[in-house]
Amino acid sequence: MVNNQVGERISAGTAGKQPREITVSLQDASVQIENHQIWSNADINVEQGEFIAVVGPNGSGKSTLFRVLLGLQPLSKGHVRVLGETPHRGNQAIGYVPQRRSFDPDVPIRGRDLVMLGLEGLNWGFAFPGPAQHRRQQLVEETMKAVEATAYADRPIGRLSGGEQQRLVLAQALVSKPRLLFLDEPLANLDLRNQITIPQLVAKLARANNATVLLVTHDINPLLPVVDRVIYIAKGKMVIGKPEEVITTSTLSRLYDAPVQVVKDINGRLFVVGLEQETAHPHEHDEH
Repeated sequence: MVNNQVGERISAGTAGKQPREITVSLQDASVQIENHQIWSNADINVEQGEFIAVVGPNGSGKSTLFRVLLGLQPLSKGHVRVLGETPHRGNQAIGYVPQRRSFDPDVPIRGRDLVMLGLEGLNWGFAFPGPAQHRRQQLVEETMKAVEATAYADRPIGRLSGGEQQRLVLAQALVSKPRLLFLDEPLANLDLRNQITIPQLVAKLARANNATVLLVTHDINPLLPVVDRVIYIAKGKMVIGKPEEVITTSTLSRLYDAPVQVVKDINGRLFVVGLEQETAHPHEHDEH
């Protein structure tokens, strides 16, 4: 099993506090795909209401973690529980934003229609007018307002900016009021302003609904003001803890089994140096 010393320190430091519900649990969990070991012996517990950043180098298995938690990828060993159950497809208690896709500029679907798919995407046929449909429309309006997207809700989604599209995709995931929110690279290709404001918006909405957030990113810095803990995946291993405990010279050197140095600038931003870019730089794209 992975020696998750960071996680052990976290547990010891919270002794005496009222325990919260465990929403995500991995116990001695391993994933192997076509004879390739993605990661192994992972022991992770995520509590209700936590905001967790999932970071690590290209191809380390961050998106694979989401596939496991969504019931799309079985473990090769160990146990996984999500909201107290074995993961399964179509869980309405989970909101999921996959890695960003581009929308064709000619796609006519409006922003509010995209958000409505978060409620009706699994239904066949048309929704008839009535109290139930009226309530769904109210939820859509409330959610768009919450993500500050009302002003462009009637514009074609393909003609919106990257930040505007991302707010509407986020609204689609939030409209069903999920207990868990999985966000896979939601900050990729966004400008600096949106890289800062969108995590703050997610954290605000998650706190309001006591929802748990797992967000995959290649840059922890925009999340530092809002994140509770970090899951770092590298070299087939996984650790969890507070950013200042996980993203350290000693912890990452142990993970990579190689000399790694973590430096902090005058603004508190963290930078990992000492590894070749193609295998360790935290800003590259994860596997598909």
